Amino acid sequence: MAEAAPRWATYADLEAVPDHLVAEIVEGRLETHSHTLPRLGAALASLAGELGPPFSRGRGGPGGWIFMPRTEFHFGRQVLVPDLAGWRRARLSVDPDAAFIETPPDWVCEILSPSTTRIDRGPKRRIYAEAGVGHLWLLDPTDGVLEGFALTGGHWLLLGTAARGEAVVLPPFDAVPFPLDDLFPIEPSPPDDPAAPPPAET
Repeated sequence: MAEAAPRWATYADLEAVPDHLVAEIVEGRLETHSHTLPRLGAALASLAGELGPPFSRGRGGPGGWIFMPRTEFHFGRQVLVPDLAGWRRARLSVDPDAAFIETPPDWVCEILSPSTTRIDRGPKRRIYAEAGVGHLWLLDPTDGVLEGFALTGGHWLLLGTAARGEAVVLPPFDAVPFPLDDLFPIEPSPPDDPAAPPPAET
């Protein structure tokens, strides 16, 4: 006897998830993870701060973009919550009070963490390609690396990377470079040096 097809998660399943978790429906599975660790949240806020003035407000840059953090994007039955997404202003027409957006972003950035790397690099990246998202950035605060991809022929093409000590010059925001290190205002604590002498007694 053939096994029944796995049940596709519903929006009701998503709404039942506690508010302290981010919930998504990715290829039929309900995926949840914590909102953001402090170091990842600081990286997200710093990235929004770098892109907002030149690309949203046109201060020192071309303007023309709208950025939204942690906003629900629906593509068919998929429900994704990108860490940061951007739309060219001319493309985005949405009810400002809507609970979610169905217009595919022009650019998405996912901030990788141990709990999200699997879906960010796997199924979510495939869904973004199917939806026609033009550019994808993957930021890894642990390794200090940013990867920039462009959708070409339905597949992701790696355009370049930026590492610690380097400037970010990646489409679609290459008109105004910025230091990658500025995205990491909170650094992990260095491990204790076992060879270090104990503190002197007072």
